[in-house]
Amino acid sequence: MSIPIYTYDAIIVGAGLAGCAAARELQNVGKKVAVITKLHPLRSHSGAAQGGVNAAFSDEDSVELHEFDTVKGSDYLADQDAVEFLCKNAPETIRWAERMGAAFSRTPDGKIAQRPFGGQSSPRACFAKDRTGLTLLQTIYEQALRTGVKFWDEWYVADLIYKDAKASGVIAFNIRDMKVAIFNAKSVMFATGGYARCFKINSNAHANTGDGLSIVARHGLPLEDMEFVQFHPSGLSGNGVLISEAARGEGGRLINSDGDRFMTKYAPNAMELASRDVVSRAILNEIREGRGVGPRKDAVFIDLTHLGRDLIMQRLPELRDLAITFLGLDMIKEPILISATAHYSMGGIPVNIAGNVRKNNNEFIEGFYAAGECSCVSVHGANRLGANSVLEALLFGRYVGKTMVEEIDDIELRVACEDDAKTALAELDWILSNNGDEIIANLREELQQCMTANAGAFRTKETLDIAVAKVKELRTRYQDVRIKDKSKIFNTELQEAIEFGHMLDYSAFIVESAVARNESRGAHFREDFNTRDDENFLKHTMAYMDKNGEISLNYMDVILGKHELKARTY
Repeated sequence: MSIPIYTYDAIIVGAGLAGCAAARELQNVGKKVAVITKLHPLRSHSGAAQGGVNAAFSDEDSVELHEFDTVKGSDYLADQDAVEFLCKNAPETIRWAERMGAAFSRTPDGKIAQRPFGGQSSPRACFAKDRTGLTLLQTIYEQALRTGVKFWDEWYVADLIYKDAKASGVIAFNIRDMKVAIFNAKSVMFATGGYARCFKINSNAHANTGDGLSIVARHGLPLEDMEFVQFHPSGLSGNGVLISEAARGEGGRLINSDGDRFMTKYAPNAMELASRDVVSRAILNEIREGRGVGPRKDAVFIDLTHLGRDLIMQRLPELRDLAITFLGLDMIKEPILISATAHYSMGGIPVNIAGNVRKNNNEFIEGFYAAGECSCVSVHGANRLGANSVLEALLFGRYVGKTMVEEIDDIELRVACEDDAKTALAELDWILSNNGDEIIANLREELQQCMTANAGAFRTKETLDIAVAKVKELRTRYQDVRIKDKSKIFNTELQEAIEFGHMLDYSAFIVESAVARNESRGAHFREDFNTRDDENFLKHTMAYMDKNGEISLNYMDVILGKHELKARTY
């Protein structure tokens, strides 16, 4: 059976904010572009962003303050040239989204409303109630469709066509019937999202299985700063469903079982609006020391009752609905139960500001780009500020699209052939025909439990070594997997088996990189090395995986700038 080959100027993998923004730029200048996504675009995880998108608009704010807050929030690991680019272009990016039809909440005098977020010097998060991501995603998807972008939804990208430091397309299969196709192009962009699904309690969509990162790593290419996984302070107790930082930005108070507003101990100046890593560890420490609340004593209260019905219904209606649906608690009438939840990926596919993917510290791959949460520019360093992720996805998605437009005419198309699909086909055939004793759901549960227990917001060499050994054990057991569903029609068990292989890959990067970083910086908190070590670790981790799944580590300098290294207090 021959494999169909579809030829485009550019292929974009992922249909969230970054993917749609890039696709629109390419289509606008007449390039033939396809967006491949395993979900309908409006189910992309960008739509789950609730609280806001940062831009320094107000008279009390400035681009320089936004830069400083971002660098400080990153625990000085962010590259300051990329941070400057992000913050300088933020106001224009918001106006661009607004001109396309994004309906932001407004102040009484008609300006875009902005709310406070953690670690920020001024109210800076522009918002659309508590549905900011969905509002922006609907807008940018509409505009991409309007320009004629071709969306291949419910198609799963299984491999990158990569040879001689050049990318020239992807291999994908149709989830409806498992038929494989080759998508040949001059340039490829990954916008595949984050990787917090390897943790048991997380805020991520089920689709966030790190596919893009694993595919890149399997071609011997590096991943950057994978040890830095953000734990959001406020996930609903027991399931991690996100309660946006907007709840604290509007005035929510964190309370322990003694009735104390405990952030006075951890961040006496910023209180609940300290940086996310600080607040998450504070919450988990209260629980560890026996001051948790709820049936399992594994949560704290966030109290919003003093805000009143009108403000909650105007600013936080979706958060109220989520708490009622999942906990049976109405934040208008009573405090709700929250705890830290694995949320965001600071690390990812290493790129420069233009979005070109790195082959190593000094070389780049022709025709290969990345943007959004799957990439590492690095504007977030060791810890991301709330509302900078939506900004990054929109701004860099658009800008990388412009880069692709500028470079595409100088790239020669390497014509794909059926042989390019052999690795992806072999993986599909192996999973369908393998007849072992292991069940994917059981293996995934073991991985998630282990990562949460041993590689979470608190880490030591001892716990990380447990996680390293567990990932290696699961990799061996994965070879003995069996799926019951051998059909070709919407075979979700087959898809989950492939996704679990990807989860094993990037989990190895997380734990191996974390073991080697003997310091605490941002979201990476080592209880056995509980201070920041700029002398030895003011550098980006660059990790590589060999054919046997073994990880080797290198490092790359952080790009410093006008914001000098200081102790980080809130």
